[in-house]
Amino acid sequence: MLWSHLRPSLTHLLSLRLLGTASSRMVVVKQPELLSASLTFDDPSAFRVKSLGELLRALGVFQLCSFPLLVNNCGKLMTGTRTLLGRRGFSLLLRPTVYAQFVAGENEREISQSMGKMSLLGLRPMLAVPIEEDLGESTGEKRYDDNMEAMLECVRMSHSNAWSKDPMMQLKITALLSPELCVKLTTLITRQPYDLSLLVRAMDGEAITLPGLEETETAHFLCGLQRLNKIAEASVNKVRVLVDAEYTYMNPALTLVTMALMKKFNKDGAWIWNTYQCYLKEAMSLLLEALNVSQAEGFCLGVKLVRGAYMDKERKLSEKEGRVDPIHPSWEETNKSYNSCLDVMLDAISQKPERNRIIVATHNEESVRRAAKRVEEMGIDKDGGSVCFGQLLGMCDHVSLTLANEGYPVYKSVPYGSVDDTLPYLVRRAQENRTVLQGIRKERDLLRQELRYRIRLGLRGGS
Repeated sequence: MLWSHLRPSLTHLLSLRLLGTASSRMVVVKQPELLSASLTFDDPSAFRVKSLGELLRALGVFQLCSFPLLVNNCGKLMTGTRTLLGRRGFSLLLRPTVYAQFVAGENEREISQSMGKMSLLGLRPMLAVPIEEDLGESTGEKRYDDNMEAMLECVRMSHSNAWSKDPMMQLKITALLSPELCVKLTTLITRQPYDLSLLVRAMDGEAITLPGLEETETAHFLCGLQRLNKIAEASVNKVRVLVDAEYTYMNPALTLVTMALMKKFNKDGAWIWNTYQCYLKEAMSLLLEALNVSQAEGFCLGVKLVRGAYMDKERKLSEKEGRVDPIHPSWEETNKSYNSCLDVMLDAISQKPERNRIIVATHNEESVRRAAKRVEEMGIDKDGGSVCFGQLLGMCDHVSLTLANEGYPVYKSVPYGSVDDTLPYLVRRAQENRTVLQGIRKERDLLRQELRYRIRLGLRGGS
């Protein structure tokens, strides 16, 4: 068991084009052409919706991100800069630059402004509370309860604001449950699988005994399940909650808990989703097992399909512990894994679109094209909600905007909070995604082409 390791149709869509120059901003509305047989992401006019300031900011940030030395040491550099400039000076430096590129804002007013702009572009927000823990970072029940309140507020914001239909949010279980306990649970369920019904009963408040856990560990686990239950109860029929995968040494426990949430809350729709990391050699077997479990248990399956972001740490840890490397040996093998898992889910969706859903969460253009092509070939309703796409806020906009312009549901992963709250999150994401950050040459080139177009337009306008 899983617990053992644990056609063109946009003839009426209007496309908003905002042309920014140094002294003016004008709006051009045009009817789009029929979709081509294959999506292309080579047109710099995709960025015409961005202001001149947004273009310049993105170019500056991406230029910095192209230097491996800066990305690899961004944590130390930011800590040193904060010490040198002080909290206020550091915030003044980051807010209009890196923070504005990758974070929606600090309060609901700022977030609403950012999300309003995104909605005008046909993009949908997927809010992400920037809180998580790893081994050695556990902070006690009070902090976990505070994190729960922050996530309940995220549910409220996602549902109460008219940013998009079918809102989503992200959740990390380690913000609500000790990573140490998740590691222990992973070890235990390799020996003796836990029944999903047992966890559902615990969520309902029943006092249960969990084999292998001490009394204090059981108490903490029950508290964690109750916290997750409250978030799920608040979100069901309102906001889809996408649970993130983390490290292989705790993922089986995270999947166990997520599947229990699915069993309870996904009877009539996919409100709780799980994440599958395709850089793992076992990705396909885990996905197939999830499909089997969802069918056997009678719940809907929501899948967030990613390549994965913890490659370096996973490889170093497996080498240190003398284990087989869990990661595919090459980028090509990872791509093959991703596309194979994508095909499996699209096949399942084509048969039962009301029971299975996927977000194709990738910046890889080939995978995006493959998904869009298969959606059309298989006759899947691209606006029906069973297939959508996702990218990070501030990155891969040439892909996101092109997809949205052609009628596909596109979500941007949107962290929010103060500079101090989001800094650790941004540093961790930068280090985990440094290969993506360093591979944004194409987006940078398209931004430069659009900037040159704006300059030529301004010169002609002033002559």
